[in-house]
Amino acid sequence: MMLYQYHLFIKGNCLTRILASQECWEKLEGSFELTTIPSRLVFYLEGPPAGVDLLIDSVTISCKKAESKTSSLIGGTANIILNCDFSEGLHSWHPICCHAYVASQWSGFLDGIRGDSGENYAVVSKRTEPWQGLEQDITDRVSAGTVYAVSARVRVDGNIHGKAEVKATLRLQNPDGSTHYNPIGRVLASKEKWEKLEGSFSLTNMPKCVVFYIEGPPAGADLIIDSVTIARSEHKQPKKEVKSPSGIETIIKNPQFEEGLSNWSGRGCNISRHEFTAYGNVKPVNGSYFASATGRVHSWNGIQQDITGRVQRKVSYEISSPVRIFGSANETEVRATLWVQEYGREQYLCISKNQASDKRWTDLKGKFILHAPFSKVVLFIEGPPAGIDILVDGLVLSPARKLHAAPCPKIENVLYGANIMQNSACSRGLAGWSPMGSCRLSIHTESPHMLSSILKDPSNQKHISGRYILATNRTDVWMGPSQVITDKLKLHTTYRVSAWVRAGSGGHGRHHVNVCLGVDDQWVNGGQIEADGDQWYEIKGAFKLEKKPSKVIAYVQGPPPGVDIRVMGFQISPVDRKARFEYLKDKSDKVRKRDIVLKFEGLDAANVFGSALRIQQTENSFAFGSCINRSNIENEDLADFFVKNFNWAVFENELKWYWTEAEQGKINYKDSDELLKFCQKHNKQVRGHCLFWEVEDSVQPWLRSLHGHHLMAAVQGRLQSLLSRYKGQFRHHDVNNEMLHGSFYQDRLGRDIRAHMFREAHKLDPSAVLFVNDYNVEDGCDSKSTPEKFVEQIVDLQDRGAPVGGIGVQGHISHPVGDIICDSLDKLAILGLPIWITELDVSAENEHIRADDLEVCLRECFAHAAVEGVVLWGFWETFMFRNHAHLVDADGTINETGKRYLALKQEWLTQTDGDIDHHGEFKFRGYHGSYTVEVATPSGKVTRSFVVDKENPVQVVTLNI
Repeated sequence: MMLYQYHLFIKGNCLTRILASQECWEKLEGSFELTTIPSRLVFYLEGPPAGVDLLIDSVTISCKKAESKTSSLIGGTANIILNCDFSEGLHSWHPICCHAYVASQWSGFLDGIRGDSGENYAVVSKRTEPWQGLEQDITDRVSAGTVYAVSARVRVDGNIHGKAEVKATLRLQNPDGSTHYNPIGRVLASKEKWEKLEGSFSLTNMPKCVVFYIEGPPAGADLIIDSVTIARSEHKQPKKEVKSPSGIETIIKNPQFEEGLSNWSGRGCNISRHEFTAYGNVKPVNGSYFASATGRVHSWNGIQQDITGRVQRKVSYEISSPVRIFGSANETEVRATLWVQEYGREQYLCISKNQASDKRWTDLKGKFILHAPFSKVVLFIEGPPAGIDILVDGLVLSPARKLHAAPCPKIENVLYGANIMQNSACSRGLAGWSPMGSCRLSIHTESPHMLSSILKDPSNQKHISGRYILATNRTDVWMGPSQVITDKLKLHTTYRVSAWVRAGSGGHGRHHVNVCLGVDDQWVNGGQIEADGDQWYEIKGAFKLEKKPSKVIAYVQGPPPGVDIRVMGFQISPVDRKARFEYLKDKSDKVRKRDIVLKFEGLDAANVFGSALRIQQTENSFAFGSCINRSNIENEDLADFFVKNFNWAVFENELKWYWTEAEQGKINYKDSDELLKFCQKHNKQVRGHCLFWEVEDSVQPWLRSLHGHHLMAAVQGRLQSLLSRYKGQFRHHDVNNEMLHGSFYQDRLGRDIRAHMFREAHKLDPSAVLFVNDYNVEDGCDSKSTPEKFVEQIVDLQDRGAPVGGIGVQGHISHPVGDIICDSLDKLAILGLPIWITELDVSAENEHIRADDLEVCLRECFAHAAVEGVVLWGFWETFMFRNHAHLVDADGTINETGKRYLALKQEWLTQTDGDIDHHGEFKFRGYHGSYTVEVATPSGKVTRSFVVDKENPVQVVTLNI
């Protein structure tokens, strides 16, 4: 081994030296002080003999702190932190509900960890919560309107693997008593080395109290802090935030292109700035300029801006940008997307999308939250095919405004169950009815034999008279009988729609028939069916209005021109939900409860007569689940709500084929592995969604290019790859999603391919229950997916040997009506298969209305014997399939919908108490699930656990005490 001496010089002055070798890196350290500032200063490394290479890994020159024990000078600016280097122990510092001490070169360093300054550092230990750390009150040392720079040296130790997030935060106590938390900066720290935590803050108003603290690592990990600096920023005051025309402040730099293309760049393409003279005199909507992305050769090419350092995790942001296209007369999708570089992975998040044209500006609006710690974030506009230019007229990105929840609407003077349609039985001819368009209406009487099946139901006998309206001479699909019902409707009230229809002469086969509502300029679906002239079909549907309309027309339409429509018994009536809830409570009692007899044995059993006991159900055996995605579990608050309130999970995207194999042959199960590990850690059962997806738009491009045996080989490879990897770990698998609405595989590989997927999946993972899964089955709004068609499809699969084990009803429902849902479930239940609601969400802007809608769905499902579980399609704001469907707001507040969900879960847990009878028994009736019982015996209180199953009407449980 050869040793060489290295020197560290600054223009003739040797600062330090060290002996180094070829075998390992050595640390060269030294210091210098300048009493005067020279005209030129050169720093260099030298030393080894001629012919020997000098390798340099990194070089740091930093300003050493002054010796003051209370503050230091940074660039001539005082550090407002007292005892910044812990030279006075913990003076001025306070641990937050934990323990702290100072390690030093005199008292001994922790596990040999030397301080970054070489002298002292603080150790924060016995931490049971992530927010516990070290704080200092800085109220009297800060002022409003000043920008402060924050810097601290930190690391972690103890029970931790890899890196953990360390954060600097301000706790602001306002004069009204409220408390606000202001994130300052964050860094990923490890046990191996010191990291620099940096950030800045400025107070617009002076609160009553300002406390600075450092927090962040998981519970059980020690937080180590070497030194802390908070000083007035040397930089100039930042420019006042730019405001959009609507007055909203935006964190986008140069948002209206007033400074040219400063801060903007092309993502794989060219960008330019224009005034209104460009692109055929296209005029900007806002300001004087707009930008274009040109020379696009991929759909992802567009205009972008790096927003790293201006957005924070767990904060909700909203975006708005007017866009249009050039180069195509057809509308095409334009998207706003985030590229996020996280620690160890990257992801693309679509935050807004809309159809854009070359005729007018279209607004892109959306919201997003970043859950995981990240190192870089880029926002870009993309979407149209290659060759089409994207025009962008500014972009506003700002923290989402927290809207005050609307109050629960008052719904008064509603005559529930009353039909608001005038002359529904046609007893007064065409009084109240009008033709939509130029069609002709006439009244006719149906033959009794055609009504026999309808009138078997007593509820139909009240409003089916046999008279019907015939609409003829129809020259367009929207023509049919109609009524204006504007003044008869109440806002926020759910209306049930029912009508019996036949498609008459003039066409062949079945035709779509709709009950529609023209609400001002909007079309609202009130129910849909496929009908022909051979029999009468009932349309069932529902709607409600959230805003007062100027005109509402109810009408029947649908078949092609020339095809007649017959309409009979057209009813629209408000639904009394609460009255049905009472019925459902009784039904749930019969379906979900059983009689239980507790028998006590053991040494104290003979002496327990009259002893008091308390029974508490800890979990209902009915499954309540939610979808989650990989980024969700990085948000501690979201993950905590999921763990506490759901016992099943389904992955939103991470198991789908387009996610695990976006490029052919490049298989990636990292995200699904990590999600599965999270679920297993917290004892959550998991549904697999989905092996295949029959809708072509959901199939990745490389797969769409395959046909014949190449496609079949890919299908077989997918089955083998996923099911062999996860054998026995997913309780359910949705085999081929949405087969009522798509036919990608069937069109290319023949009718038996669907059954083949089930047969092969069962061979590879016999323990998994295999499901069909589809949408709009439960609410009557889609003629493609009626319960009858779903049953027909399942029977066909079973006839082909497919081991269908369960029926998945997605449940993306807008205006739930209990008896319509129940009727659909009854029709599916004839197959004897378990039914799961697999993707439930309800959407209403008013969270009280949303809570009511969710309660309708949950009560109907819980009361139906064939339903074994309900899985929500998300619960956290901005991470939902539909807007206004969340249970928890973006900031973690449980809204009225979430409160209703939790209240129902609590209602469906049995709690009771009483005394043991003279037979040593206690009898009660309770929901299926897990229980604990606490008995006051002569020897003291005894607690036992037991499980109530659903096999027999009465269950006897023997407990040894």
